[in-house]
Amino acid sequence: MPKHTIVIMPGDGIGNQVLPEAIRVLDAVGFEANYIPADIGWECWTKEGNALPERTIELLRQHKVGLFGAITSKPKKQAEAELTPALKGKGYQYFSPIVSMRQIFNLDVCMRPCLSFPGNPLNFIRKKPNGYYDEPKVDVVVFRQNTEGLYAGVEWTNPPQPVLEALRTHPKFMPFAKVSGEDLAISVRIVTRPAARRICTAAFEHARKFGYKSVTICEKPNVLRETSGMMEEVAKEVQQQYSDIPLWSTNIDAQTMWLTKNPEDYGVIVASNLFGDVISDAFAGLVGGLGFAASGNLGEEVAVFEPTHGSAPRYAELDPPIVNPIAMILTAAMMLNHIGENDKACKIRGAIAAVVAEGGVRTYDMMRLTGGANSLARGAASATQMTDAIIAKLGVRVEEALAAASGRAGL
Repeated sequence: MPKHTIVIMPGDGIGNQVLPEAIRVLDAVGFEANYIPADIGWECWTKEGNALPERTIELLRQHKVGLFGAITSKPKKQAEAELTPALKGKGYQYFSPIVSMRQIFNLDVCMRPCLSFPGNPLNFIRKKPNGYYDEPKVDVVVFRQNTEGLYAGVEWTNPPQPVLEALRTHPKFMPFAKVSGEDLAISVRIVTRPAARRICTAAFEHARKFGYKSVTICEKPNVLRETSGMMEEVAKEVQQQYSDIPLWSTNIDAQTMWLTKNPEDYGVIVASNLFGDVISDAFAGLVGGLGFAASGNLGEEVAVFEPTHGSAPRYAELDPPIVNPIAMILTAAMMLNHIGENDKACKIRGAIAAVVAEGGVRTYDMMRLTGGANSLARGAASATQMTDAIIAKLGVRVEEALAAASGRAGL
């Protein structure tokens, strides 16, 4: 019997296309597991009024590891309009199932690696003063606090009277005190010291384990003095236990500029929820975009792994599928590392590096084509063809693939 059981949640849109491709790679690399399908996403919402059914929560609680595809999320009024008629007007509220999973299981550590594969035509390049171009190596891991901040979901339109009374005690609220409740929307940014300490400790532990030269706390303490101030304060406290690893501090707005000036200078970045979301997508843009962006949501007992791209519904009906499965396959490799199958994870990354370096098989995004049914006719590989190419290279070691790519690129 396989020693691992994985709860698989394809979800919506292209999640149903890329997750099976990742499982094909897992099978090919010799990973044996029981895969248990679980319901999640928009269809559950429209039919049941709940995008994350209790039966799925119980499966995750029992088996501890989930592999997730993608979900569709829509604004409040549109979500309510798409409920089945029997559920409309019954007070159901849509909540993102991935956000709900993070909160239910306290998946408070989100790890998002952003690694450039040599030979990827989507990698960031910059022009040198002599007219030549430089392609810096990007190897950044963003640690995003996953359960608090502005994503905690504590918000109101037309706040209740006790909330308004509390807000009126703050002098900074005075300009808004006379705004009518139905014209007032409020979201609360929440940071707690224990959660800040956990995410900062996870960042420093990762930096030490894998030899990163620095940890950067990316916040906005000069404006958000209390919440970002606490994040920075805790990061400095934690750094005292890791005196061999320098701590840098950057503001989120300045960091989005510096990441395109000198991305190779950064190693591990830690940030609160929204800022971590922003900066991880920004770094992903330097290494190929969301087609190469994987993530893990880690708690003390349960872990859920997902690509950071959305459900891309306009591509979901295309046959054959054209989307890039690499982000999902890299996500599966992260899952393997989590459960101790490090050799298999290494083989998968090596195969991806080899395929990218050779350049013979590229999905439409890697060819900078507009996505659509005609992209395959213009030379783009389908999702299945990309997976086939990766499976064919599973015997290649990461070091060999990168060395070969460096030689071809003249690096």
